[in-house]
Amino acid sequence: MLETLRSVLRFRRFEVDPVKRRLTRAASVADLRAISRRRLPGGVFDYIDGGAEDEIALARNIDSFRRLEFRPRVLQGVGESDPSTTLLGAPLAFPLVLAPTGFTRIAHPEGELAVARSAERSGVPYALSTLGTRSIEEVASVSSGSLWFQVYVWRDRGLVEDMVARAAAAGYQALCLTVDATVIGRRERDVRRGFTLPPKLGLDTILDGILHPSWTWAFARSEPIKFANVTGRAVGDGTDAVSLAEYVNGQFDPELSWRDLEWLRSVWDGPIVIKGIQTVEDAVDAATEGVDAIVVSNHGGRQLDSAPATLELIPPIVDAVGDRLEVVVDGGVRRGADIVKALALGARAAMAGRAYLYGLGAGGELGVDHVLTMLDADVRRTMALVGAATVADLNPSHVSWRQST
Repeated sequence: MLETLRSVLRFRRFEVDPVKRRLTRAASVADLRAISRRRLPGGVFDYIDGGAEDEIALARNIDSFRRLEFRPRVLQGVGESDPSTTLLGAPLAFPLVLAPTGFTRIAHPEGELAVARSAERSGVPYALSTLGTRSIEEVASVSSGSLWFQVYVWRDRGLVEDMVARAAAAGYQALCLTVDATVIGRRERDVRRGFTLPPKLGLDTILDGILHPSWTWAFARSEPIKFANVTGRAVGDGTDAVSLAEYVNGQFDPELSWRDLEWLRSVWDGPIVIKGIQTVEDAVDAATEGVDAIVVSNHGGRQLDSAPATLELIPPIVDAVGDRLEVVVDGGVRRGADIVKALALGARAAMAGRAYLYGLGAGGELGVDHVLTMLDADVRRTMALVGAATVADLNPSHVSWRQST
């Protein structure tokens, strides 16, 4: 009896690091989302998690991956699957790009620096937002990995040209022009909370801060959160609390057109990626204009509600332009299996933003590492289970759309 008890009473080693202990319990991005929801003030979490209006596009992005089933092939002699590939001529350890997200430091004081370091370790590109809270130069100083710079076209073209020149000087490898945010979507969670960037104090935010002491303590001890890439410019850097909608609608150019792409090429020599394509027609126009890649994206459901689910657009867009440019899909990626589904439909890679923000909110840089480690392992496992040894082996025969019941 004593020997039997000794064989089963084996205690796990206690993890003294509270962040590591917290992350050990997270088996999925959904788990990290739940942890972030507990740790972050409500307004901060809703800014990260929410979408536009009724959040139909947000929900459909996620649901589309659920409706796409695998058709696994067995006895394929796969062995160990290799998820490595290339994008814009650069190597990727697995087919993922970390999407640009604004005001990242509200999730954790290290913000974009933590994300960039984690992306480099994982061997995937990171796209820094124009509205980042760490500057072009700061991010480049902590990462020698693949960096993209995401561009919004401001009314002040001189400001855009200056940022593009800084990105080139800092070694960024691609420009990612976002085209679906000439005006900001109505994000009703933010409206209901009166949410501003940075968060503005009131009785509700004070109470929320008391209920989330670790976030509040970290926020109070850190330097002020600003739009780091435009600090000192007349457009304002977010030092004063502003509504994001008010800021964007006042500074971004609503007359953005294909002519601006020609201008952008005159100030940038590297690859250009257009993010925000949502129709076959616009994908064809992008190919005609000679862009290097497109991101099929509805801004994570944060702009136009009832926009199409991006995954469903991949087959017709790849059929139309897949031989002329590279296609990336953004929106709804929560598992490595989602990435594999996107590749099977013809995408070159997937892009994810909320997934790593949940990790950042749950555990800082270690949380981002946790997300990327899980997604990498998920991709490898899923490829093996569907019978694909390499990314090139994945094709539409590996998936089928489940009919609604």
